[in-house]
Amino acid sequence: MDKVLIAMSGGVDSSAAAWILKDKGFDCVGAMMKLYDGEGSCCSLADAEDARLVAFRLGIPFYVFNFTGDFTEQVIDRFICAYQNGATPNPCIDCNRYLKFDRFLRRADEIECKYIATGHYAQIEQGENGRWLLKKGLDSSKDQSYVLYAMTQEQLSRTLLPLGGMEKSEVRKVAAEQGFINADKKDSQDICFAPDGDYAGVIEEHTGTKAEAGFFKDTAGNILGEHKGIIHYTVGQRKGLGIGGNAEPLYVCEVRPQSNTVILGGNDDLYSKALIANDINLISVDRIGEPIRVNAKIRYRHAEQPATVWQIDDDTIKVEFDEPQRAITKGQAVVLYDGDMVVGGGTIVGSE
Repeated sequence: MDKVLIAMSGGVDSSAAAWILKDKGFDCVGAMMKLYDGEGSCCSLADAEDARLVAFRLGIPFYVFNFTGDFTEQVIDRFICAYQNGATPNPCIDCNRYLKFDRFLRRADEIECKYIATGHYAQIEQGENGRWLLKKGLDSSKDQSYVLYAMTQEQLSRTLLPLGGMEKSEVRKVAAEQGFINADKKDSQDICFAPDGDYAGVIEEHTGTKAEAGFFKDTAGNILGEHKGIIHYTVGQRKGLGIGGNAEPLYVCEVRPQSNTVILGGNDDLYSKALIANDINLISVDRIGEPIRVNAKIRYRHAEQPATVWQIDDDTIKVEFDEPQRAITKGQAVVLYDGDMVVGGGTIVGSE
């Protein structure tokens, strides 16, 4: 049977995925990716021990791969750079793109594994035209296709996602029936290198530099007060501004790194009809030759919205929504869907 390298985090999802593949007869090898040295919400010593115990119970080899250098370069450094340039990144997408489905796949090659597998809730299949397709997970509340939009055709062809057609309750039942120690373990919700949510503190710690204060301005350019540094703010933010005495609530509408300015406005100022995205990856098609209708998500927890998409050049798309969308944010991903199928996506660089 084909050999598969399974990414095991110590959580219930990857553990159940490993059991399913072993039960199907695959020659399984388990491995944890050590990504971060801090005691965050993933890849801690406790998580590694949970994963090791599950692998032992399954009777499969288990390894820990030290990818901390790659993680710092490809995830943390990109995260810092984005905030310093007035954007709000999604580090989970970068982790999937550069670590889980790139670095991990190359390690699979080194130990002669045909496939890699993860516990993501999404589905992969081959279309009639031969292209590999990415589809939503059956459990809509757990669907992770949004954070996988950057997968290439080669990566899709060599990845197994055994949980894609399952509900989360079924997955926990599998883990409980197998007596896994982590059957009732809570899902990780935090960014592993900032488990307390203090992103600005993480940036200042890693760079050794305190953010430079600047001015809050309104949309007309009037100074409203002083901010603590642009890394503390993201589009749509209302809390923590320290600006009082206004009849209407103020929100962050734009972050301008060139002038170290944060633009504040009312709720109506947050709405935009269109966006531009670059660094695109298309999955179901090779190129968008003519404008097509899609449903688009502008952040992970955002409800899909009907839109039309144009491909401007090899690396840029324009997405125009039927209705204006609130807080389209530079640095986030826009992901395009045709029903349950991922058409592709890209990084938002501006809104109109």
